[in-house]
Amino acid sequence: MQQDYPIFKKFPSLEQATELKKLLDKQGIDAILGDNIPPVDVTFSGTTLQHEYEVRIAQSDFESAEKVLEAQAEDLINQVDEDYYLFEYSDEELYEILLKADEWNEFDYTLAQKILTQRGKSIDKDLLKSLKNERLKQLAKPEESQRPWIIAGYVFAFLGGFLGLIIGYFLWTAKKTLPNGQKVHSYSEKDRKQGKYIFYIALIIFPVALILRAISGL
Repeated sequence: MQQDYPIFKKFPSLEQATELKKLLDKQGIDAILGDNIPPVDVTFSGTTLQHEYEVRIAQSDFESAEKVLEAQAEDLINQVDEDYYLFEYSDEELYEILLKADEWNEFDYTLAQKILTQRGKSIDKDLLKSLKNERLKQLAKPEESQRPWIIAGYVFAFLGGFLGLIIGYFLWTAKKTLPNGQKVHSYSEKDRKQGKYIFYIALIIFPVALILRAISGL
């Protein structure tokens, strides 16, 4: 079921994730909790995965869920202190928040709109939609060339190492989830093709290497 429910939000604590799930359930949006399951979005960035709790919903519910969170944020804005750090942001920095909404919480995203409006800037639904579409285009772009991993994959594949299978498989199939729940390939078509070649080469050579090692050990 989790494969049909892409990640909507991630939290460092179970309490935060559970709170969001309850809010969405109350609004009739089916949500499930996940516990840091990385296989679909694995990349070769070399970063260490942190323990996170995920709230997953159907992709068709993403827009509705965002509206629920924005409505909640609007209620909280009336209680914000004037010394809140966003009030010191420049117009350019606030527009940056609107462009990269996926990197900010709903409260800051909604407050950035309010501050810009107070400063006489025109913020409407068409502009916000345009910024979100532009952000999706940026995030959908494939990762930079994976040449070092491709070379390593071929080396391990021809040496009969199981790592060749793993590298080839992820170069070929790895996907990332966009803020709207859509999943796209992490790597370029060229790199994916190389990953496919690596995977099949390793698939052929690996068992042969195992047999030869077993025979040599007799």
